[in-house]
Amino acid sequence: MATEPHTDGITADEITARILALPDVELLVATEESGAPEVAWGWRFFYVGPDRRRPFATIGERDMAGFDEESRLDRPGVFRLNLELGRREFHRLFGYPPAEADERRASVDVGTLDEVLPHPVYGTAAWGCVLNPGPRSLAEVERLIGYAHRRAHERHHRTAHTP
Repeated sequence: MATEPHTDGITADEITARILALPDVELLVATEESGAPEVAWGWRFFYVGPDRRRPFATIGERDMAGFDEESRLDRPGVFRLNLELGRREFHRLFGYPPAEADERRASVDVGTLDEVLPHPVYGTAAWGCVLNPGPRSLAEVERLIGYAHRRAHERHHRTAHTP
């Protein structure tokens, strides 16, 4: 069962600053001007390189109505960090491959705070998430941010240098 938001964790702005301190990171905040649908406004998308092909991390502070509501991000003070983990790291973390994420979804409370979990919508694409990282998850979250960034950095340099 999810708990009430705690105040001893890191904020979405602090996570954003940590991610932006990594090499070659670009931030796109979804807005009307960026062409994003209204349901995504305010969400933060982190990319390696200016081409913004595929984010390696996102931060959301509100539900996307009709699409992504299971984490209950509309609770006061709740945000979710989402990270692209890749199949191998996803399997290592959760004990099953991303292809099984949907069938195992009912056994995961994706509204739980301060715990690394499969992403409620993009688990099958090997994404994980954590709501309000705090004392239980912060060390692992820091490691996973670095891991996701390295994967994105390698992917960007492979594609940027491929004729």
